Amino acid sequence: MIGIIGKKLGMTQLFNEQGQQVPCTVVEATPNPVTKVMAEAGFSSVELGYGAQRTARPNKKGERTPKGDRATKAELGHAKKAGLEAAPAVLKSFRLDDAPANGEAPTYNVGDVIKVDIFTPGERVKVTGTSKGRGFQGVVKRHGFHGGPNTHGNTKHRKPGSIGAGTDPSRVIKGKKMPGQYGNKQHTAISIRVEKVDAERNLIYLRGSVAGPTNGIVFVRKQG
Repeated sequence: MIGIIGKKLGMTQLFNEQGQQVPCTVVEATPNPVTKVMAEAGFSSVELGYGAQRTARPNKKGERTPKGDRATKAELGHAKKAGLEAAPAVLKSFRLDDAPANGEAPTYNVGDVIKVDIFTPGERVKVTGTSKGRGFQGVVKRHGFHGGPNTHGNTKHRKPGSIGAGTDPSRVIKGKKMPGQYGNKQHTAISIRVEKVDAERNLIYLRGSVAGPTNGIVFVRKQG
């Protein structure tokens, strides 16, 4: 289903008609240009762009190219085909409804713009984001282990304890919950209710929380 690329601004609260407090995540989704239209076997999809990358300045005397990452020539060429002046910072493909048997072209064309007004208050959406990265963590924080006693001579307060039998199977079973990288994973929440759409400021108010830090990139898709 069609969607939009946005940036998570943070959380706030709204009050509904019954006077109930509703916690909401605010997503800023500036108009997304359609950079590519793809028609595959059985379905079609569109590629949307968000933001803008820095571009190297022309190599003229006295001008310096800004430091840091800059758009490649391939990205600039791709953006030029779509009629954009700068290469988008984020590209994301959204699959549309299954194409009919006669293979009609999708309803979107290169150069079209997707705005937040494709959503209406009350509908349900899917929200995909990347959770906060917490680095290397132990089993208590990573998996919710209770840990050992804190008194009576115990010295293994937050350690995982035994991780397997020695005789049988004489190895550690795959998937054993152990310390390791925690967070920084893609997560999709389904059936998130759209509470409010502010088309003038390009804002979407989503009920509850969604994965990701402040200013993190999120993908909001319609839910069929």
